[in-house]
Amino acid sequence: QVQLVESGGGLVQAGGSLRLSCAASGRTVSNYVMGWFRQAPGKQREAVATITSGGTTNYVDSVKGRFTISRDNAKNTLYLQMNSLKPEDTAVYYCKATRLWNNYWGQGTQVTVSS
Repeated sequence: QVQLVESGGGLVQAGGSLRLSCAASGRTVSNYVMGWFRQAPGKQREAVATITSGGTTNYVDSVKGRFTISRDNAKNTLYLQMNSLKPEDTAVYYCKATRLWNNYWGQGTQVTVSS
C-alpha cells in the first residue's frame, strides 16, 4: 500500500505562485508513474501533469509553460511548481501514483486563485 499526502495549497492572487508537495509513504514510489490531477466544482477530474520513473513529463495544454512537475526519489516526494496562476486554475489538486494495475490517490489540497 502507498499513502499519499498533499500539501502546499492555499489562496493566491492571479499571477502568483504555489508549490504543491505530495509525500509518499508505505513503499518507495521511484518506479511509479506519478501525476497531479485537479477537479474544479461541477467539473470532471482532469490530469494536469505526469512524470514517469525515468523523468519524462507530460502536461495538459492549459498549464504548459506555467507548471513544472518534478520528483525527488530520495525523499519519496512529488512536486508541482505552479507559476502565473489564473482563476481557472482554482480546484482541488490530487496526487496519484500508478504502477501496473495499482492506483493510489491522495486526499487533495485546495488551490484558490483570486482575480
